[in-house]
Amino acid sequence: MPESRFDPIWYGGVRPSWLLRVLGLVWRCVMALRNWLYQQRVLRAGRAPVPVLVIGNLTAGGTGKTPLTVYLARLLQELGHHPGIASRGHGRSSTGLQWVHADSTAADVGDEPLLLQQRTGLPVCVAARRIEAARALVAAGCDVVLCDDGLQHLALARDLEICVVDGARGFGNGLFVPAGPLREPRSRLHSVDLVVINAAVAGSAASDLPDGLQMRLAGDLAWPLTGLAEPKPLSAFAGPTVHALAGIGNPGRFFAQLRRAGLTPVEHAFADHHRYAASDLQFAHGQVLLMTEKDAVKCRSFAAPGYWYVPVEATFDAADTQRLRQLLLALFTGGTSSP
Repeated sequence: MPESRFDPIWYGGVRPSWLLRVLGLVWRCVMALRNWLYQQRVLRAGRAPVPVLVIGNLTAGGTGKTPLTVYLARLLQELGHHPGIASRGHGRSSTGLQWVHADSTAADVGDEPLLLQQRTGLPVCVAARRIEAARALVAAGCDVVLCDDGLQHLALARDLEICVVDGARGFGNGLFVPAGPLREPRSRLHSVDLVVINAAVAGSAASDLPDGLQMRLAGDLAWPLTGLAEPKPLSAFAGPTVHALAGIGNPGRFFAQLRRAGLTPVEHAFADHHRYAASDLQFAHGQVLLMTEKDAVKCRSFAAPGYWYVPVEATFDAADTQRLRQLLLALFTGGTSSP
C-alpha cells in the first residue's frame, strides 16, 4: 500500500483505527522477538570478509538513503577504496542473485539498484539474502560493501550503521506500522553509529529530532529523458503548465523542491516503486513533465519529448564531511563496530 495513503494518519493527526493499532502492536512484538533471537544468537548473522556499511532508517518510506549511499560510495573512492553496493532489489520480478548493469531494467533488478549503478558506475548486486550479494561483490574485487536500506535486515552482519531521519516529518505519530511509520522503536537510534538528519526544518518535527549530521539534498537542474538536449535550470520551467511525477516514499518532498524553484506544478503522486506504463503518463501529453531520477529509470523506455528528470545530490558542510571521512577511515582500522 502506498505510503501517501497513510500520511493523514502517520503525519497528519488523524487517529488510527483500533485495527491498525493492534496490527502495529503485533509488528512491534514480532520485531522485538526477532531482535532478541539475534542477540541470543539463536539466529545468526552472516559476515562478509570486508567491512559492511548499512544506510537505513526507522520509518517506512523515503528519507534520503539513496542519495546518501551515492555520496558515501564516492567518498570511499576518494579514500582509495573499491566499494560495491548490495541490495534486495525491492519490487523486482527476477529471482536469485542478479548483477545490475547500466542497461538492466528496473523490473529485473529494482529501481533503486538501477539508479545506483547508473549514478555511480560501481558494481551493484541484488539478492534476496544480502549476504549472498555481499560475498559476490567481494569475489568481484570490492573491499567494502554498502547496503542501501537494510537497517532491519539483521541476517547480514555490519561494521557501521547509519540511520537517516526525515528532518521535515520526523517520526510522525510515533506508532508502529501500519498505525504509524515506525519499523523499529526510537531507542534503536542509541545502537547505530551515526544519525543523519535530512533537511531539518523549523516546526513540530524539528523539536522531536535526535542529534545528528545535517544533510541537504541539492538539485536545481533538469535533464531530458530523450534526445541530446542540454540540462536546464528548474527556473526555466516557471510559467507554463508543468506536470510533476513522483513515485517515491515521500512525493511531497519532490513537489516542494519544485515550488521552491518558483514552479507551480500539477502534482501526480504514485506509490513507491510503482511500475509505470506509458498509459500512466497520458496526462502529460504534449506538455512538460518533471520527475525524480528514481522514476526516470522506469520511464525512459517510453519517454516522450518534454519529459525531464531532476537528480539530487547529498551535501554536507565541511565539518560534517570530515566527520564522515573519519568514520569511513575507521572501518579499515578497526575503530568502528556495531553490535
